[in-house]
Amino acid sequence: MEISGIFTALVVGIVIGVLGRLVLPGRQRIGFWLTVLVGIVAALLGTLVASAVGVADTDNIDWIELALQIAFAAGGVAVIDRLRRGSRHRSITR
Repeated sequence: MEISGIFTALVVGIVIGVLGRLVLPGRQRIGFWLTVLVGIVAALLGTLVASAVGVADTDNIDWIELALQIAFAAGGVAVIDRLRRGSRHRSITR
């Protein structure tokens, strides 16, 4: 993978991760790099699902693919936030 591909993946990961966090209510307690990682994974999953279903369009902005990516990012952020809150809560109560 070239440096431009890595840079593009990071930028897309940041954007998708932040959009995923924005659609969730309340505060999420995950860091910046974890948000980027979730965004990158969500962008890849959204693209794969959109391509598999046949809704991926390369000529214009594909709104369905973007919505899938944001939904995957929101789900990933919510799961990680829940796991982190649960592990902190268990350690505090012991």
